[in-house]
Amino acid sequence: MVDPRTYIENVIDTGKVLTFTPDEAIKNGYCEGIANNVKEVLETAGIKEYTLKSYKPSGIEKVVDFMINPVLQGILIMIIIGGIYFELQTPGIGFPILASAVAAVLYFSPLYLEGMAENWEIILFGVGIALLAVEIFAIPGFGVAGVSGIICIITGLTLSMVDNVAFDFEPRHIKAIISALLLVIFSMLASVLGSIYLTQKFVSSNSFLGQIALSAVENAEDGYVGVDMAAKEMVGKKGVAMSVLRPSGKVIIDNQIYDAKSEDGFIDKDTIVKVIRFETGQVYVITEEQDE
Repeated sequence: MVDPRTYIENVIDTGKVLTFTPDEAIKNGYCEGIANNVKEVLETAGIKEYTLKSYKPSGIEKVVDFMINPVLQGILIMIIIGGIYFELQTPGIGFPILASAVAAVLYFSPLYLEGMAENWEIILFGVGIALLAVEIFAIPGFGVAGVSGIICIITGLTLSMVDNVAFDFEPRHIKAIISALLLVIFSMLASVLGSIYLTQKFVSSNSFLGQIALSAVENAEDGYVGVDMAAKEMVGKKGVAMSVLRPSGKVIIDNQIYDAKSEDGFIDKDTIVKVIRFETGQVYVITEEQDE
């Protein structure tokens, strides 16, 4: 139909594109008939016995279609990131991290049911959360674990929105990946900025969140310390070595167990000891012989 070399006598000469109306196509043998619907197509093809079934989406399918709407997906991403941020700012409340977990389930579930989110993409997101938690709670500073966690989170959220199998990305997926990546990054930035604003506005001493969150400061000059000071009262008292002190170990004084350190050399178990000073959260002891 579009080959300029085509020549049909009394119809088209070479160098032109062939075009037909339906009637012209039938007249010249390019069409078997005209049909306005599926029923007429079947009748024209000579098929007399057939059953037509119309597809109607179920209620669950309608919900899934609604949940994979890009706008709603962006909102869920904001809740996921915002919940994590609020939980880090006000640890112990529990509600922000719960909201984040629910949003993550609502985000991945419809994508998984639609066959878009693969298992490894969801696992990648979970690994990112774990790496970020390790960076925050276990490793001081912000380094490889934190950056890797953020990359894994962004990658998991992005690829879950793209219909792909394993690491097989066809050229037609590139545009979809870029669109999904922009949506994820925009949603995350909006969530972080919004969370910072809401934290300053609501997490104050006069707000509800401020009343249930820990905001008091315990300064050392006010007498607050990070160790048990009861052992300081044991200075001058005698006790028994609960374990061997080489030079550190345990002692029992007034039926209480304390961390202890030998002031001078090795002290055997069950030896009577005397506390001579308290320092850095533990008592320093000597034996009765050394005391004499």
